[in-house]
Amino acid sequence: MNLKILNSMKIMVPVVLLITGTSVFAKDTIQKLTSKEKAEKVKDEVKTVATEQRIPSGVRKHSVGIGIGQTFVAGDFQDTGEDQITWDLLYNYSASYSFDLLIDFHHSKHNFNNQYTQLTSLNLGIKSKLYQIDAFSPFAVGGFGFYAPRVKREVNGQLLESDTKVAFGYHLGVGGDLRLNENVTIGLLGQYHNPFDVKQEVGPEVEGRYYKLLITAFYSFQ
Repeated sequence: MNLKILNSMKIMVPVVLLITGTSVFAKDTIQKLTSKEKAEKVKDEVKTVATEQRIPSGVRKHSVGIGIGQTFVAGDFQDTGEDQITWDLLYNYSASYSFDLLIDFHHSKHNFNNQYTQLTSLNLGIKSKLYQIDAFSPFAVGGFGFYAPRVKREVNGQLLESDTKVAFGYHLGVGGDLRLNENVTIGLLGQYHNPFDVKQEVGPEVEGRYYKLLITAFYSFQ
């Protein structure tokens, strides 16, 4: 009987020691894994990976830029002016990862056969970034603005200049931005502008529309 007990103890003692050692090791490991220090370390690692995978989109950043390209006059504007290369002043504010505020100011004069079409506008648009591929982001933009078109045209056999009046209007566009680094972004922008008709005391209303195809460049800052 004593021999059986002795043999059983020879088996049980190593098993107990193994279980005890494993429990102590597991407890120590769990404490380390659940410790505040380990939690902070894991949080930092996850944050670092997420940051590396996401291309900075410049949220809450101001950007000033310029657009250079072709302005295409259409409608009645085409009768008194020709298409030509023009430039726009641009301001962009990144309100979120999906939406920006885009402000555009432009002024150009298009001459044709002793006549002209003069286009001046300050307009605001909401820019919706459709999706993002690495550092490239296509977008759509639309909004309203203030327009002051002026034309010199033939009225009753005489060349007359129209009165300069400010009218409301709307614009729509599409484009794409390529972020080169934290501060510089280049892109393309195509826009359709349609100022509302402007009544005149002498002669018909001033009416027409125009299109823009621009290469843009922005410099961003906080």
